[in-house]
Amino acid sequence: MNRDPHRNDLGEFLKARRAELEPVAVGLPESGQRRRTAGLRREHVAVLASITTYYYARLEQGRIQPSQSVLDILARVLRLDDDQRTYLYKLAAEHDCPPPRRRPRIKVQPQLQRMLDDMAHTPAFVIGPRTEIVAWNAMGAALVADFGKIPEQQRYYVRLLITDPTMRELYADWEDATRLAIAQMRMHNANNPGDAQMAALVGELSVRDDQFRQWWAAHNIAVRDTGSKHLRHPVVGDLYLDWNAITSAADPDLQTIVWTAEAGTSTHDNLRLLASWAADPRSTTGEIPA
Repeated sequence: MNRDPHRNDLGEFLKARRAELEPVAVGLPESGQRRRTAGLRREHVAVLASITTYYYARLEQGRIQPSQSVLDILARVLRLDDDQRTYLYKLAAEHDCPPPRRRPRIKVQPQLQRMLDDMAHTPAFVIGPRTEIVAWNAMGAALVADFGKIPEQQRYYVRLLITDPTMRELYADWEDATRLAIAQMRMHNANNPGDAQMAALVGELSVRDDQFRQWWAAHNIAVRDTGSKHLRHPVVGDLYLDWNAITSAADPDLQTIVWTAEAGTSTHDNLRLLASWAADPRSTTGEIPA
């Protein structure tokens, strides 16, 4: 059987997860020998899953299609959480998918853009599975970046985090934020094997940045849902924001990221200042309107 080039994502994911587990953590005795690599060996996983090492090796190499029962056992052996388990099943299902087709350019419905524009004090933008920024409001641009000045083919959130020095200064927790964005991008593209745009983006960033290459190779995944961020904005200072991802019913591939702050906090007040700054022509000079 010829190796499916897309199925290797499954094998790499399995390898990354077994590398995170030590034998003693899963009830196996230490051999007493010094090991060159951390984590479980293939034979460890095979023993725990009651399958042959040969079978498991071929599975990691992308040469066989695992059954549902084998996936269930591996998820238990590798102690996958719910999101990792979902991702595992999506990767395994790639084998049954038709050849990838070129996806049409994502377009935002006018009513969604109107909703964004009506959010005068709330930063928001719309993001696709590859982290492409497809729509935003004035506050979203004022908070993060002037997306309209960025060429569309470069307007990916992950790309901005990696290549734009101002993003490293904006995010107080830049490394955590970037690793999370990469993990989310991997998760939200599990059903999109062979996507040319995705491959081009990953290839470019892997060549440009050693950290991206390392973090992408870790095969970590995360769902884009909700969280908190500490931003150091050059105009209004420290902002402690909560964010929520709202999935579009009209296009499930799109999510609207909305940033908010609790009323009565300094961040809430600073968002009002930022809105005044964004609405004033003098904003290009960095001045806050009196």
